[in-house]
Amino acid sequence: MRLAVLIKHLEEYAPLNYQEDYDNSGLLTGDVNQEITAALVALDCVEEIVDEAIAKGCNLIITHHPIVFKGLKKLTGRTYVERVVLKAVKNNIALYAIHTNLDSVHNGVNGVICNRLGLQQAKILQPRSGLLKKLVTFCPVAQASGLREALFAAGAGNIAAYSDCSFNTEGTGTFKAGTGTQPFVGQHGMQHQEPETRIETIYFVQQERKVLLALLENHPYEEVAYDIYALENKTDTVGSGMVGWLEPEMEATEFLAFVKSTMNVSVIRHTRPTGKMIKKVAVCGGSGSFLLGQAIAAGADAFITADFKYHEFFDADGKLMIADIGHFESEQFTSDLLIDIIREKFPNFAIRLTEHNTNPINYFI
Repeated sequence: MRLAVLIKHLEEYAPLNYQEDYDNSGLLTGDVNQEITAALVALDCVEEIVDEAIAKGCNLIITHHPIVFKGLKKLTGRTYVERVVLKAVKNNIALYAIHTNLDSVHNGVNGVICNRLGLQQAKILQPRSGLLKKLVTFCPVAQASGLREALFAAGAGNIAAYSDCSFNTEGTGTFKAGTGTQPFVGQHGMQHQEPETRIETIYFVQQERKVLLALLENHPYEEVAYDIYALENKTDTVGSGMVGWLEPEMEATEFLAFVKSTMNVSVIRHTRPTGKMIKKVAVCGGSGSFLLGQAIAAGADAFITADFKYHEFFDADGKLMIADIGHFESEQFTSDLLIDIIREKFPNFAIRLTEHNTNPINYFI
C-alpha cells in the first residue's frame, strides 16, 4: 500500500486543519508515494521505537506526539530528536504524527476517555469555530435537484447528525451571452431571463476543493455564478475536551478510585473534594489546564486531565475537583484507537502496537 493511501484515511478521520497552530501533525519524514509494508504505532517516537520498527520490519511509525515540534537547523545527532530523525531517514522509515487534530474530533482521544469512564451524552467541551463555509449558487430549476445531490455526495450539507441540508429559494436570473460563448439557455446578444433556484448549503473548509469540483462539473451553465461565505458558527463535533454524565454518580473518594482503576494510573494529583457527588465529568487528554474555565462553566463536578501547575490547582476555587492523572496516562489508549481506525479500513495491513512504554516520568511509590 502506498503511504498516501493510508494518510488519506487518517486525515479524513482527523483532518490536519483541526490541529492547533503550535502543532506539527502530518508526515514528518518519508515520501507519500513509497510502499508501506508494515507500521508501528506508539504514543511517542523515541530511539527505542525506531529500533523496534527496524527489528520488526516496519517502514512507517505512527505516533500521537510529533517528534519534530519546531524547526531543526541541524541534523548532527546532538539531541534525541535529531538522532530519531537521522535513524528514521537512514533506514527509510516514514514518521507520521496525528496529534491535536486527533484530540479535536468527537471520536478521538477524548472520546476514548469518555468511553472508558462510561460517560453518557458526551459532547465537545469547547467547540471550534471558523471551520465552516457556506456555498450559494444559482441553477436552472429543472437541474437544481441533480446539482444538490452532487454537492451532497461531495460532502456538503452535513449538520451534526443531519445530512443533505440546504435552503432553496426561487427567483429569476438574467444574463446576456456575448461573442464566443456557448450558453446553456438563451441567445447571443439578447438578455435572457431564466427561472432559477438559489441553493445554499454548508461544508467543512477541508472539503472545499471537492465541493467546488462537484459544483463546476455538475452545473449546466458555462459560467457558474456562486458565492462563498466564511462562517463563525461553532462546530459541536470538533473542539477541545469533552464533558459527559457519570452513571451512576459517585462520592469523590469512590470516583478517584474508579478513575485510577479505569485509566490504569498509579497516582492522581487532585484538589480537595467539594463535598458534592460527582455527576458531570469533563475530560481532556494531555495538557488541559486551559480548559478549566470551560469545565466550570459547563457545570462539571470533576475535571480529568494532566499537567496542572501548582498555582493552577487554586483556580478550581472549590467549584469542581481537578484530577490530574498524568500526560502519558491520559493518552495511553490513543495507540489502540489508531490501530482500530486503520484496521477498520485496511484489515489485512500489518500494523503493530509498540511493546515499549515511552512515558518519560517514573513514580516512586
